[in-house]
Amino acid sequence: MELNSVKETDVLIAGAGPSGLALACDLARRGVRALVVEQAPSLFPGSRGKGIQPRTREVFDDLGVGDAVREHGGPAPIGMTWSGGERRGEYDMFRRAAPTEAEPYGEPWTMPQWRTQEILLARLRELGGDVLFSSALTGLSQDTAGVTAQLTTGEVRASYLVAADGGRSTVRRALGITMDGETVDPAPVLVADVRIAESALDRRNWHVFTGGAGYTTLCPLPGTADFQLVAQFRTGAPGLTPDAVRALVASRTHLAADAVTEVRWASDFRPRAALAERFREGRVLLIGDAAHVHSPAGGQGLNTSVQDAYNLGWKLGQVLLHGAPAALLETYEQERRPVAADMLGLSTRIHRGEQERGSAAQQLGLGYRGGPLASGRAGVLESGDRAPDGPAGEAGRLFDVFRGPHFTLLAVGTDVALPAHDGAMLRVFRAPANEAYGTGLFLVRPDGYVGWAGDGPQGLAEYAGPLGLDLKSA
Repeated sequence: MELNSVKETDVLIAGAGPSGLALACDLARRGVRALVVEQAPSLFPGSRGKGIQPRTREVFDDLGVGDAVREHGGPAPIGMTWSGGERRGEYDMFRRAAPTEAEPYGEPWTMPQWRTQEILLARLRELGGDVLFSSALTGLSQDTAGVTAQLTTGEVRASYLVAADGGRSTVRRALGITMDGETVDPAPVLVADVRIAESALDRRNWHVFTGGAGYTTLCPLPGTADFQLVAQFRTGAPGLTPDAVRALVASRTHLAADAVTEVRWASDFRPRAALAERFREGRVLLIGDAAHVHSPAGGQGLNTSVQDAYNLGWKLGQVLLHGAPAALLETYEQERRPVAADMLGLSTRIHRGEQERGSAAQQLGLGYRGGPLASGRAGVLESGDRAPDGPAGEAGRLFDVFRGPHFTLLAVGTDVALPAHDGAMLRVFRAPANEAYGTGLFLVRPDGYVGWAGDGPQGLAEYAGPLGLDLKSA
């Protein structure tokens, strides 16, 4: 993509990580012009954020990449503890649940981060978008009409700028937004993608090696021949060269150094939890690691980041294309910052062994009850709740009805009069009463949460107006 062809855009996204790519896909399917710029010459090459929680799988299904995620990923393996070169027994570090009608994904999924990003980039290109690589943001200014960004490849004018450029965000620092937090664990951690001789270690388990130097794990990565190596250093610092990684494996496991046939990527970090003081400054918004940094324990970081994008995408679309007031964007921080704060706490407690990876880690219970866009309740649901899946007759599943950039006005087990118009931004659908909903009328937001609920349509039009939906004429 030549920058000269994109001097102006609706949304400039800085960063082609999972959150930036997910946002770009969501905007592209809405018809919003978006330009993604990435300072690196290619996508991130490592496996780091490999855990995909059930709620994020629902998001990916809506964005049109659910089949690819199923094809290239797999269930998180059962743990196997080793000591003294011998297996000591299996244990499961995750809560697993059988799929239900309301919750079709019951267990955590594993897929290397580089694969997730490849899948999202392929989807973005299907939708007509792309990423401008080797293009770093060096400065920005904004006024009441938009943002002007200076890049190493030129200048771009956008209505909005979204910072998806990671924990060391250039955009966040340029805005002077502080990020308060704490070191979760002073011990540095090595993360590497390695290949191991087939005869040396099986791929059935997530292998955990105990010892005084710090925990060491080798997790097989589905769809690849690789393992993700994670090693804590209670003393000293990790070496990142292939020889140093091989020596580490030999010193902490029963494997010989030459069993590691290839070191494909290696990095190190110190687990930290931090939260930006605000997620918005004028026409600039922060998502993902630019807004919050988590310990990787519990697999919350990538998932929370993608869900930031999912929350923001439809709001940008309604403001830019459908006449919603710009004040709608204020609800992004109001809804997502409390969620990020909760996930920071959860990840920290899991890292320190104070809490197990239970149902909270699956993120299916996250919602926006009592938030700025929550109004009413009906059946067994309160506005702000995640809208469950369920049977939808000839239409298939309710998630099939919801899939896409539109709102859904869902009448469950009631014959109350509904708007006859089924326009591009509103789909009207009737479903039989079911256990997950009870009965009632529900306006489901494009991100799959109940915005408004009631026994009848009274007050619905007044609620929908500020979202860019004119139900009075529907």
